[in-house]
Amino acid sequence: MVLLRQEIGSALRARRRELGRTLREVSADASVSLGYLSEIERGEKEASSELIASVCRALGLRLSELLEVVTEHAASAETVTTLPVREPVVQAASAA
Repeated sequence: MVLLRQEIGSALRARRRELGRTLREVSADASVSLGYLSEIERGEKEASSELIASVCRALGLRLSELLEVVTEHAASAETVTTLPVREPVVQAASAA
């Protein structure tokens, strides 16, 4: 099962690490506590849209870019999940 908070946290952490920034730097720029940002990145807290937008700004990331990454990861995770297989519909032979 895909949890949105985990996908968002993972994407934010990946971006922060790409930039070589520390949690402390991003938390200061986003005006969010260090501990809370850490919990968000670990997918332990459901962040408000305002807070996510603030963290995105601190990372130089558009919200739409974050959502694209989250969507791709969620879609990928969903395809791994076993989906029910439907049997093909067989047309009955018409009587002639």
